[in-house]
Amino acid sequence: MTDTKSVYPLRDSASDALLTHSGRALSDITAESVAAGALTGDDLRTHADTLRQQAAIARAGGYPQLAANLLRAAELTDVPNEELLKIYELLRPERASYEELARLADYLEETYGARENAAFIRDAAAVYRERNLLRR
Repeated sequence: MTDTKSVYPLRDSASDALLTHSGRALSDITAESVAAGALTGDDLRTHADTLRQQAAIARAGGYPQLAANLLRAAELTDVPNEELLKIYELLRPERASYEELARLADYLEETYGARENAAFIRDAAAVYRERNLLRR
């Protein structure tokens, strides 16, 4: 098992190598840059690579479920917030049919390459079907 204490938190161990969603170095995100109005919303969003690095640390530390969650989050960094809210709404019990969830999974996989999320939604659809939680 890797010594995760030497690399976590990434902000302390790899700040210069970490990027925000916009591609700006995390070390450039300072109180001064905020005060100067030099940042955009994408400067404050996490980059997919950072989430993947955190997932690797979680996996090495013995937290496979956390690692899986972080990998799914990494896949969603390019999905617009409006779409994320629609996805969230569809995943609530009794909000979508099995077919709608299957189409959603296909869409995420084909449009964003979000294979882990697509598999998660397909699994959820199967569980919803089994537990009678699909839209009637």
